[in-house]
Amino acid sequence: MIIYNVTINVSEEVHDEWLTWMKQEHIPQMLDTGKFINALMTKVLVEEPMGGITYSVQYKAESKAMLESYYEENAEELRSISKRFKDKVVSFRTELEVISEQ
Repeated sequence: MIIYNVTINVSEEVHDEWLTWMKQEHIPQMLDTGKFINALMTKVLVEEPMGGITYSVQYKAESKAMLESYYEENAEELRSISKRFKDKVVSFRTELEVISEQ
């Protein structure tokens, strides 16, 4: 199992619009690719020195191959849609391998 984690810091001036877009459009579009089993969105409970509000979205994929398929077939298009928030959102991505789940 692979977790594709996207950590995002969002400017407060676009926060509400961005959060609605994530929940109603972007996360459903990610799941509609068929590459992910589910998604978990969490708020990071740490105040950032740079300001803004930080979230982590974890998309669970069955395998590294499935994640690679997402990169090849869907990532560019879905990332381009998010450019409407370009100067108001900073994100970074991490790939995690599930070792144990209890």
